[in-house]
Amino acid sequence: MQKDLEARVNRAVDYFMQGYGCCQSVVAAFADRYGMDEKMALRIAAGFGGGVGRLRMMCGAVSGIVMLVGLEEGQVEGSDREGKSHCYKVVQELLAESKQQNGSIICAEILGLKGHEKAVGNYEASPRTAEYYRKRPCAAKVESAARIFAEYLERKGQ
Repeated sequence: MQKDLEARVNRAVDYFMQGYGCCQSVVAAFADRYGMDEKMALRIAAGFGGGVGRLRMMCGAVSGIVMLVGLEEGQVEGSDREGKSHCYKVVQELLAESKQQNGSIICAEILGLKGHEKAVGNYEASPRTAEYYRKRPCAAKVESAARIFAEYLERKGQ
């Protein structure tokens, strides 16, 4: 993998270890490629943490892949069905790759929780402690998501 892309994967993990959410970490590591500054990337991806608003649905790191594919491949004309279809195809391919590598794309399943229904109303972010980082697989999922997207860019010749 190109040095720049490998550095972005490492940057994504660094963001996570600084306390940012999974989605924030993945998106911010690539944001400058799309003319987005760091603060905007961190803000736009903030609500996707904890499996979307801590509801434990789709993994935040996976949501980051979806956002980045939209930036890379998303159509800009509403009538561009071919462009929209291409974007969906890439999203499905990369999410299938993530599911294969990580067993699931659902936050609750990745964390071994009993579904997301009980998460409603529980919006308090977990404190980031050494114990949190030790117990959670999230840093590895952020690395996986960033690497999947970086490898996609590499296959494209970017």
